[in-house]
Amino acid sequence: MTPPSPPPNPARRRPLRSARPFIVALAALLALYVGVAYEVAPALWRHYERQPALAAKSMTTTTALGLAGDALNVGLEGSRDGILCAMRAAGWRPADPITFSSSFRIADSVLLRRAYPTAPISDLYYDGRRQDLAFEKAAGVSPKERHHVRFWLVLAKSDSDEPLWLGSATFDRSVGVSHYTGQVTHHIAPDIDAERDLLADDLAAAKMVAASYWVTGVGATVFARNGGGDPYFTDGEIAVSRLSPGCKVVLTAPPTLAPPPAVVAKNAAFGWLKTLWRLL
Repeated sequence: MTPPSPPPNPARRRPLRSARPFIVALAALLALYVGVAYEVAPALWRHYERQPALAAKSMTTTTALGLAGDALNVGLEGSRDGILCAMRAAGWRPADPITFSSSFRIADSVLLRRAYPTAPISDLYYDGRRQDLAFEKAAGVSPKERHHVRFWLVLAKSDSDEPLWLGSATFDRSVGVSHYTGQVTHHIAPDIDAERDLLADDLAAAKMVAASYWVTGVGATVFARNGGGDPYFTDGEIAVSRLSPGCKVVLTAPPTLAPPPAVVAKNAAFGWLKTLWRLL
C-alpha cells in the first residue's frame, strides 16, 4: 500500500508568492516597452505632411539579388536638368555608366591609386528600377574612397507640382568583398546621416536650394545592414531640398520647414545614440 503523500509545505510556496508582484510588474514593463517601441513611437515619428503620397512607399533599395540595399535618406524636388545643374554647382559629378572600359578603369585606379572622379557606381534598385541618376564627390586620390548618391524618380508630380526624386547617399570607405555574396564591392561607412547632411549642405552652400524639409525614411535605426553586409545607423529621416527653378542662384538662406515636435524630440534623443555609436 502506497503511503500517503506528505502535506504541502506552506513555507515553500511563500517565496513564489512574494515574487509574484515583481514578475507581474516586470511583465507589464516589458509589454509597455514593446507597445511604445514598436507601435506608439513609430506612429508618432512617421510624418509625410509635406508629401503624403510617400506614406505608402518603401524607403529601402534592393540589390540585384533582392537583398535589402541602402536606405533612402535624401530627396530633391526639381527637373532632371535642374538636378544635373545643381549637383554640378555643388561639386558632385555624374558617374560614368558601367561598361567593360569603365569597369577596367575603376579597377586600375583603385589598385594603382589613380584618379577617376567619375568612376561608375554599381546598380541598386527601387521599385524594380535601377537608379535614374548617380553622382559622386572625390574624397581621396582614387575612387576607393568617395562620397556618392543614387537617385530615383519617385513622384512625377509632388505636392509642389515638381518631380520628386529620392536617393541613397553613402560614403565608400574601402574596397573588399560582400559579406553575403563574396563579390568585390565597396564597403560603406556606417554613419549615413553624415552623407545625407553633407549633400544637403553642399547644395545649400552652392545657393541652389529654395527651401528644405524632412519626411520619414526607414525610421530610427541603431543597427542595420545593407546589401553588402555593411552595418549602418540613421535617425531615419530623409532630407529633401527644393531646388531653385532654372538653376538660379538663391541669394538668401533657404528656409527649413520644421517637422512635427515629436520628430524634433526623437532626433535630439537619437543624436546622443549616434554619438555613442561613433565612439564604438
